Amino acid sequence: MGESDVDDIAVGAAVLGTGGGGSPYLGKLLAQQAIRKHGPVKVVDASEVDDSALVICCAMMGAPTVVAEKLPRGDELIKAFTTLERYLGRTATHTVSIEAGGMNSTTPLGVATQLNIPLVDADAMGRAFPELQMVTPTLYGIRASPMVLADEKGNTVLISAVDNYWTERLARSITVDMGATASIALYALSGVQVKETLVRGTIGLAQELGRVLRDTRAAHGDPVTAIVDRLQGRLLFAGKVVDVARRTEAGFAKGSARVEGFDADTGAFLELQFQNEYLVAVREGDVVVSVPDLIITLDLDSGRPITTDEIRYGFRVAVVGAPCDSRWRTTAGLELVGPRYFGYDIDYTPLESLGMGTAGGGT
Repeated sequence: MGESDVDDIAVGAAVLGTGGGGSPYLGKLLAQQAIRKHGPVKVVDASEVDDSALVICCAMMGAPTVVAEKLPRGDELIKAFTTLERYLGRTATHTVSIEAGGMNSTTPLGVATQLNIPLVDADAMGRAFPELQMVTPTLYGIRASPMVLADEKGNTVLISAVDNYWTERLARSITVDMGATASIALYALSGVQVKETLVRGTIGLAQELGRVLRDTRAAHGDPVTAIVDRLQGRLLFAGKVVDVARRTEAGFAKGSARVEGFDADTGAFLELQFQNEYLVAVREGDVVVSVPDLIITLDLDSGRPITTDEIRYGFRVAVVGAPCDSRWRTTAGLELVGPRYFGYDIDYTPLESLGMGTAGGGT
């Protein structure tokens, strides 16, 4: 995988990232710079990973609004990764993305090329979620820690926590102290665990989505429809952003965006509520889609994915819903990432079962 491939991956990962996962543009630049210096990345299917392999997840942690302003020095992820290797007493054979998000799908490419190890075509969410325990390995009882955080000042912190919720809690506090962003290495997995627990093929899917958008625009087609068709999703709303309320709180970017409908949605309003990622979409008091299903906000004309930290007044957007990995729809999955975990007094209803603004419930 070379520099040119990263363009499509960054765009497609931002589609899957449901508004979070960090800046796809910054992640793309960092990955391309690393590939330019160290060479292409070898990407392997999960089935190719030996059962005894050591696969370490790496990512950026913190509020996307801060990540875009406080640029990394460049060696933080490598420092976090190698510190965890030393603690484990083993050298990693592979790395993998922890989530399918704009920045967090591309930053592991830099680690892979700098350390000359393959990247596994998978991730631990199939989308992006705001907290560390919100990964499919948690559903299988796999520990997030030991975990290492590193910042641009040269600090590294190693956490060994009693469970994944405490790993998130401690890491979040440390990230805030580090300036609301940190580079992290965690979830040391065997090859067996990679094959059993991760969401496979997400890097390839991200690249395909980026290519679909690029090709559709070149052919003067409808990029929004192309994304809806590829993800087997639904176009939920089209309109203009008329208000955005955003704040950085406890290491998260939290807030809401209000969209005034036009065309078929004229006279209606849609509210997007987010915590790093878009979590709930409410039309006239009715939930039209909620976490863990994907809520994807695209530029209405170009199909470019719009993250929660960049959505602004005046943007013309299409809001798309897409089904999540089936494991998130189980009882255990919904306890971990369902709407009630985030404080919404609603039960999850699969996207396919919701009406177009008539089903669901108020928040």
